[in-house]
Amino acid sequence: MSRNNAYRGRFAPSPTGPLHFGSLVTAVGSYLEAKSHQGKWLVRIEDVDTPRVIKGAADDILRTLEAFGLYWDETVVYQSKRTAAYQETLDNLQQKDWLYPCTCSRQQIAAHGRPGQDGFIYPGTCRQTGINETDTSNHCFAWRIHTREQIIQFHDLLRGQLQLDLPNELGDFVLCRSDGIFTYQLAVAVDDAWQRVTHVVRGTDLLFSTFRQRYLQQLLGYVTPTYCHLPLALDSQGKKLSKRTHAFPVSAADPLPTLLAALAFLGQDVSNAPRDNIETFWQWARLHWQWDKIPLV
Repeated sequence: MSRNNAYRGRFAPSPTGPLHFGSLVTAVGSYLEAKSHQGKWLVRIEDVDTPRVIKGAADDILRTLEAFGLYWDETVVYQSKRTAAYQETLDNLQQKDWLYPCTCSRQQIAAHGRPGQDGFIYPGTCRQTGINETDTSNHCFAWRIHTREQIIQFHDLLRGQLQLDLPNELGDFVLCRSDGIFTYQLAVAVDDAWQRVTHVVRGTDLLFSTFRQRYLQQLLGYVTPTYCHLPLALDSQGKKLSKRTHAFPVSAADPLPTLLAALAFLGQDVSNAPRDNIETFWQWARLHWQWDKIPLV
C-alpha cells in the first residue's frame, strides 16, 4: 500500500454490551494501521439492529475507547440515524429487479437448505414462487437479494487473494428483515461508501460478510475498500470472545496492561514498550507498528 493522507479506516462496534478484549484488539489494529498511514480513524456505532441494543452501551464503549487513548477523527456515526439511506438503497435494488420477498423461517431454511460456508444456504423457495410483495395484509416478508452466478474476489492484506462462489457457497441473503430492520450487510456496504472508507480492518469472523458486501458494492457501483481480517481472540473453550458468550469487558481503570496484551496478541514485540502513561505508549506503538508481524491465527 502506498502511504498517503487519503487513508480512511474505521472501527464499528455494536452497542450490545461493553467493550471486551476481542473488540479492543480490532480497535487497536485498525487504529494503528490508520495512523501508520497518517490517515483518519473513524468510529461508527452499528446500532441498526435495535432489539439487540443495550441502553447506555454506546456511550460506555466510547468512554472506554477514550480511556484507552483511542480518539476518533470525525463525528461518530450512528446507524440508527441512517435508515433513510438504507431504504433508498433497498428501493434502488428493488427497482433493478435484484430483490424478492421471502417468507421462509430459519427453521424452514435449515430443513430444506444445504450447509454452506456460513450457515445454511437459502434454497431459493420464494424466488421461485413469486410472492406478491404489495399484499402486506397477508404476508410478512423479508427482502432477499438474488445472488446470480457470481464469483466474488478480493485481496486480503494478511491472507492474500480470496475468492468464493457466492450463490453456491453462501446463497441469497437478506437485506431487510420481516420486522423492517435493515441487515448488517446492507448498512455496512452503504455506510462504508458514504464515509469514503478506504480500508476495513476487522475480525476474521466477518470474512464471509466481506464477500456479501463486495457483491453489494459491485451492484451499487461503490468503490471497494481494501480489507484485512485480523485473527480472533478466543476464550478457554476455543470460542470467539463476544458479548453473546459473556466475554468480560476490558477495564478502563488500568488500560496499559490490556493495551500491551492486545499488541502482543497482534504479534508485536512489546518488550521495550513504555509503561508510564497512555500518551507515551501510543507514541511508541505508532512508531513501532509492524503490520507484517500480525499472525494469521
